Amino acid sequence: MNDDLVNTIVPLMHQPITRWPFFAFLGGAMFCLLASSTCHLLACYSERLSYIMLRLDYAGIAALIATSFYPPVYYSFMCSPFFCNLYLGIITVLGVATGIFSLLPMFQRPQFRKFRASLFFGMGMSGIAPIMHKLILFKNQPEAVQTTGYEVLMGTLYGLGALIYATRIPERWKPGRFDIAGHSHQLFHVLVVAGAYTHYHAGLVYLRWRDLEGC
Repeated sequence: MNDDLVNTIVPLMHQPITRWPFFAFLGGAMFCLLASSTCHLLACYSERLSYIMLRLDYAGIAALIATSFYPPVYYSFMCSPFFCNLYLGIITVLGVATGIFSLLPMFQRPQFRKFRASLFFGMGMSGIAPIMHKLILFKNQPEAVQTTGYEVLMGTLYGLGALIYATRIPERWKPGRFDIAGHSHQLFHVLVVAGAYTHYHAGLVYLRWRDLEGC
């Protein structure tokens, strides 16, 4: 049965669990994509507006990464409040700190391009701890393995996007060839959307799992 259909029917049969972590992720993803599209649309208007829009773009990326943790952490550890609050607290603090740091004027300088990518990449890599913890707790639970597969794929897509962005592949190999289409920034956005879509499917698995079994 289709995941979307299951998540529509199951809540009618059982008392559904809270949806706010899943909605937080969807909100973070939509804010990231909206901020990015707004930045690309308006950044060329003036130097001042470009400065503001780029900050908004970086804040959107931090929001997407941080909120991507909410469904896996909450639904994996909803029966262990200590670890749930611990992991959610850590990623929230990291997300806010990254968002604040991205507002600093020095953050936009060209020499910090690799540092920007590394900062966001590091945020994503911090998710290894809760994922490994989840697998230890639920190693015999099919949903735990399935969601981990989605999360590994998501992390790979995000990480590959950050790597391409930082190294300017492929335009560094053939300058001028990819000025209109196929350059690193476009590939970065494609991979981010693919990663968010992958994580959406992981969220559906979490909802079905916890709706059916609870704690």
